[in-house]
Amino acid sequence: MRSEDADLYVEVDGEGEPVTVVAHGLTNNRNELAALTPYVPGTKVRFDFRGHGRSSAPERGYRFADFARDLDAVARAYGATRAVGTSLGAGAIASLLARDPDRFERTVWLLPAALDLPFPFVERYERMAAELEGKTPEEALEAILSRPERVAEYVRTPWKLELDRMLWDHDHPEGLARAIREVIRDRPMEDRSVLRRVTRPVLIVCIEGDEIHPAELGRILHELMPASELVVYSSQEALFAALPELVERVGRFLLGG
Repeated sequence: MRSEDADLYVEVDGEGEPVTVVAHGLTNNRNELAALTPYVPGTKVRFDFRGHGRSSAPERGYRFADFARDLDAVARAYGATRAVGTSLGAGAIASLLARDPDRFERTVWLLPAALDLPFPFVERYERMAAELEGKTPEEALEAILSRPERVAEYVRTPWKLELDRMLWDHDHPEGLARAIREVIRDRPMEDRSVLRRVTRPVLIVCIEGDEIHPAELGRILHELMPASELVVYSSQEALFAALPELVERVGRFLLGG
């Protein structure tokens, strides 16, 4: 489907109400939650943000407001009244609700990473963007998967290799590099206090000790939004172990239960 300035790739699973738009994290794609959405009731609309996956890659326009426009365009096209976002996706929801607090009836923010302060890991992501430039999709995938820290992780947890192969499937590595460089210098909003106007239900999920998605940010968001619920896991392993219960909770939340 067409957003204002990008062609967005969309996949849909399920049927009926509610209709939920699902927004992935930076450098990931629509496959990020694909294994879990079949267990959530209703229609789930997963899409690739601009510069990601199979969506097109404009020469410019990769700020949070641009990703929020992608999210809004997909939601309107499919009649979504709920939204789920991971990391960048949560930031896009935040950017949209900062301007239109009643845009969705219910939202789920998984591992939010940004608010109204500068992103602290610019150099790390700049290096990642540099690894993608000038490469074919196959070369970019190999560059990411062969990073020493990832190879070590794959030895400990081999299943993550196939997961990363799926999540790093991008047609336009140059566009992904542009997306990384632009959004890490932006923020979803200038003043967090605007989120006090978000009075509709919000579910926030965080992990203790996650430096990119700090649990403290979840606590701040929970304090700001009066109808929010906060779930904090002690570690990434604890979240993975609790996935069946978390997916069930998200499903009940989206239904309004």
